[in-house]
Amino acid sequence: MNDTAHLPSYDDTYDSAHDFARIGAQHPAQDAAPAPDPAVYSNPYEELAELADPYDPDDPLGLGLKADDEDGADGEGTGDEPWTPPNHRRRSRRARNRFAAVPIAAKLVIGALVATALLLLADRCAVMYAEKKAEEQLQKKMGLATAPNVTIHGFPFLTQVWDKHLDRVDVTVPDVAADRVSLAEVSAKAEDITLTGDLPSSIHGAVAGQMKGDVLLAFEDLNRELGASQVKFRATGPESVRADGKLPVAGQQVTMHAMAKIRRDGDRGISTSVSGMRLDMPGVATYRPGRDEGLRLHRKTAERISRDAEKAKALLTVGSVARQLGVEPESAGRSLPENERVERITKSPKFIPALMKVNFVDLVAEHPQLVKKLGINPAVASALTKLKVPELSEKLSLSFQMPKKAKGIHIQNIHVKPEGIVADLVGTELHLGKTR
Repeated sequence: MNDTAHLPSYDDTYDSAHDFARIGAQHPAQDAAPAPDPAVYSNPYEELAELADPYDPDDPLGLGLKADDEDGADGEGTGDEPWTPPNHRRRSRRARNRFAAVPIAAKLVIGALVATALLLLADRCAVMYAEKKAEEQLQKKMGLATAPNVTIHGFPFLTQVWDKHLDRVDVTVPDVAADRVSLAEVSAKAEDITLTGDLPSSIHGAVAGQMKGDVLLAFEDLNRELGASQVKFRATGPESVRADGKLPVAGQQVTMHAMAKIRRDGDRGISTSVSGMRLDMPGVATYRPGRDEGLRLHRKTAERISRDAEKAKALLTVGSVARQLGVEPESAGRSLPENERVERITKSPKFIPALMKVNFVDLVAEHPQLVKKLGINPAVASALTKLKVPELSEKLSLSFQMPKKAKGIHIQNIHVKPEGIVADLVGTELHLGKTR
C-alpha cells in the first residue's frame, strides 16, 4: 500500500486550515474563555504610568529644560543650531536688565549722591592740604619750635577759596618763647579773612579782619623755668599769685614765701610786683627784705632765750637790743644786771612779744658771736641781710612781652586761674604773609 497516496498535499492543507477557520468563526467552541470586557479590565502598568509626569517629547528625561535651553542627542539643538557652551554671564545680563528697569528719576538721584560724595571728598582733601601748608608757613615765619595747629572752618572750602574769603580760621600755637618764660599756649580765632594772590596756587598772604584769642602762662612751666622745681606758684585771687619754695643761701636752704600781683604792662605785656616776701630759717628767724626789712626771731627761739639767763644777760648788755626790749642798759663800767633782775625781766609777759619784734640786722654785723650763741648761723643771716627786693623780685618775675613778630595783637584783660595766668588777646586788620 502506498501511504503517500493518503497524505494531504499543500493545497489540501491550506484548504483544510482555511475551512477550519471559517467553521470556527461560524460556530465558536463552547468551552472557549470569554473575551475580557474593556470597561472592566485595566492594565496595572498603565495605571503606574498615569501616576508619573506626563511624557513631554521636548523633555524626554524630565529635567525641566525648555526647548531653547536643551541640546539634541546628536549635539544639535531643536532649532538645528550648532552647540555652544553654556553662558555663565546670564546673571550679569539679568542684573543689567534690572538696573535698566530702574526709573530715570532714581538713577538721577543715585548719580547726584555719588557726585556729591566725590565733591565732598575733594573739598575735605583741599582743606587738609591748605591747613598743612598754613602750619608750615606759620612755623617758618614766626620761628616756632613746634608746628601750630590750624583749623579752617566753613563749607564748602573750595568756593571760599574761589571767592578769596574765608569765614573763620582757628590757630593754636604751643610753647612760644616770651622773655624769661614760655607761653604754654596761644589760641587765636580769626574771622573775615581775605586771601591775597592769584588762584589756585599763588595765594601768598591773607588779611584777618578781626582776631580774638588768649595766652596761657601755665604755673607748671613757671615752676620749672623760674623756680627750678623748688618754687611753686599758685593762684590766690583774680590778679594775684603766691610763690612758695626753697632757696639756697650760704649753703643752707631757706624757705621763701611771696605774693606777686599781676598787671598789664602797656597793651603787649604783663608785669608783676612782688610783695609780702619773707625768707625763713626754719625754727629760728625770719628775714623780710624791703621797706619792712628786718631779721626777727621765731617764738620758739624767743621762748628758749627767756628760759636761758646767760643768753638773756648777753642780749641785755647790747644797748640797741635792750632799748627795743624797753630796758635801759647799765652805764658803762658797771656790773651786769643781777640774776634776780634778769629773771624779773624775762618772766614778764611782755618779754617774749617784745623780743620777737627786735630787729637783729645790725646785730648780725656787729656781734656775730652773740648771734651764733642765740642759735642763728651768722653766715646765713649775713647773706640774707644782703638780699634786696629787686634781686628777689627778679627771681619771681612772671613778666613777658608779646613776640615782635606778632604785630597788631594786643592784650586786653588778664586773669589768674588755677592752671595759670591767662591774657585775652584782640587784633584787627592783621596781615599775614605778603598782602601786597
